[in-house]
Order: sequence, then structure tokens, then C-alpha cells
Amino acid sequence: MNLVLYSHGGSGNHGCEAIVRGTAEIFQGMSLTLYSNSTKQDKKYGIDSVVSLIDARQTVSRHNPKRIVASLLIRLLHNGEYTVKLSIEHMLKNLKKGDIALSIGGDNYCYPGFEEYGVINDMIQKTGADTVLWGCSVEQDMINDIMTKDLLSYKKIVARESITWKTLKDLGANVVLFPDPAFYLAPKKRKLPFEESKKFVGINISPHIIRCEHEKGIVYQNYCELIRYILKQTDYKILLIPHVVWPENDDRQVNQQLFEDFGQNSRIALIEDCSCAELKYVISKCALFVGARTHATIAAYSTGVPTLVVGYSVKARGIARDLFGTEEHFVLSVQNLNHANELTSGFQWLDKNSSNIREYLKNKLSTYVVDPTIIRQQITQL
Repeated sequence: MNLVLYSHGGSGNHGCEAIVRGTAEIFQGMSLTLYSNSTKQDKKYGIDSVVSLIDARQTVSRHNPKRIVASLLIRLLHNGEYTVKLSIEHMLKNLKKGDIALSIGGDNYCYPGFEEYGVINDMIQKTGADTVLWGCSVEQDMINDIMTKDLLSYKKIVARESITWKTLKDLGANVVLFPDPAFYLAPKKRKLPFEESKKFVGINISPHIIRCEHEKGIVYQNYCELIRYILKQTDYKILLIPHVVWPENDDRQVNQQLFEDFGQNSRIALIEDCSCAELKYVISKCALFVGARTHATIAAYSTGVPTLVVGYSVKARGIARDLFGTEEHFVLSVQNLNHANELTSGFQWLDKNSSNIREYLKNKLSTYVVDPTIIRQQITQL
């Protein structure tokens, strides 16, 4: 049996990297092959040390008859399925009956364009391999007939939060509930910009949540108000922590803007890009964390750091609900932001209750993060 991971966008999104590394921890001792859309990024962060790495997309020469057929199908029939098949033909040739292929995109079924994953799912199944939708969240409002047919065809779906689990259970899918694989990622020590004895607030902001806002400029205003409050009313130092550094969606750009807008204040430090395990170490050293990226907040949750999530989708609400029984006080919806002081108010509550939250998380994580042996059995004994 071969265990294959696919639908991986590249480790410049350290959430994607954390899923791969966490999955490797869960299946420790087994050989994993990762078909990646960006092997260059993965090698940069050392993913090739934990999995066998192969380019997911193969370039087909423009003179190849198959490519000509693919182009005609797109132009005349608006059908891109053959193009997808061509690009993953090498993966399909390496799969056989009894192999297990994990679609590890996480929230690929939360965005437009999900149809491609259904095409890939169907093609893999035709090789005789079993497909598993791994560590996923699914937006209920996105589900249509096409998606339903695709979701029901997976041999198994592993949901990472109970809102998605219930949605898919009601749909009739073969779905189980386990924590996001990133909960199993071990931190890796790295140097901090301030002495470790200092008290830090970790802050993560992303261009993506800014694009999700309903009132222009409200997200950035909220983050500015929060930083202003921390500098004036507390003795915390602030770490601006990126978690995605893709060129079109780079957290460091907003971090730099915040840093400059506060005059490069000596109590604020920019954390440089590094691996997800090193970022998890930095986050673990924070007294409090305010984050937009899901896997940055998972890094905080899983190391017992009281966390306020600036959320935009079901995954933020679902994970918070599973950990705390409610998302109230733990998730602030980007789409519902109306006033510039809402993030600050949420932070004040978090700060006031931080000791109790730390103690709660310490106890909760011992049962929430299930034994990986149980997960392995669910997948390898399909």
C-alpha cells in the first residue's frame, strides 16, 4: 500500500506545510509521497526531509498531440477535464488498487473552483486507489449537486471541526471527526527578537481577511486600535507574525505597513519568514495571540496560548466551538466588523481571562488531540 498526498499548494503557505508535517507525524513510520504544486517552496522549508516529493503538475509540450486535443476541448466545448488529466497523468500511472490518496487541501471545498478537485478525485478512483478528503472544512452554502456527488464519492472524509462533520453527515458522506493534522506538529526552537522572559502578544494579520471585510478599511483600523491599546495600556511587547508568504497573498506586506505606521516602535518586532515549526515555537512563547490565519491560531491553541481568532469562515467557528463549546469571545467575524474598537474589546476580555483559558486548554488538549494510532487505523483499514 502506498500513501499519497495531493492537492498541496506549496509551503509558502505555512498552513499547508503544517498539514503535511502534521500528517507525517500521524503516519510516523510509514512512507509518504507528496505531489506538490510547488516543490521549490517545499524544498526551501525542508518538506523533502519528511516525505518523498514529486511535482504534481507536469508540463506537456505544445507540440504534443495530447495537448492539442486538450486545447481544442477547452476552446470548443469549454471542457478542461482532459487538461487536468494530462497534468497529473504521471501520478495516476503510479497509483494502483489498495493505495490511499489523501486530498490535503483542507478548505479547497470552501472556494470557487472546487470542481477541479472532483475531476482529480474521479480520476484517482479509476486507478483503483481509495481517496480520502483529509482534515477538511466545507462551507455549507457552497454545497451544490456537483459538490455533493463529489463528496459522497470519497471513501472517507476526515473533518477537522464538528460544523463540517455534521453538514457532511447529514449529506450522507462517510465522515469522521479528528483534529486538524497541524495539532500534531512539534515546535522547533528559534531565536526570538526579545528576551524570552518578556511578555509577548503575537499578532497575525493577512491580506485575505482584508479582502473579506464588508466595510472598507475596518480590519486594518481594528488592528491599529489594538496595537495602540497594547502600547499605551500594557507592558506587552508585540510580535508581528506572518504565516503565508505567497507573492499574491503575503502577510509580511501588511506586517511591514503596521510596523511603519507605528514608527518602528521598539516594542514591536517583525518576525521573519521561517518554517511552520519555527513559527509555532514563536507563537508558543506568546502570552496571548490574535490571529487571522487558521494554522497560526492552531499553533497557538495547540501550545496552550489564549487566542482570539479574526475569522472569516466555518473553520474558525468550528474549531473554537469544539475546543471551548462556543465561539463567543474566541472568534471575531471579519464580515461583521463595524467599529474600530471591536478587536481591542475582544483582546481585553482575552487578557482578563487568560489564566483560566490557559488552564482550560491544558486540560482540554489532553482529550481533544486524540492518539494518532486511532487516526491511522481509520485510514489504513479502509
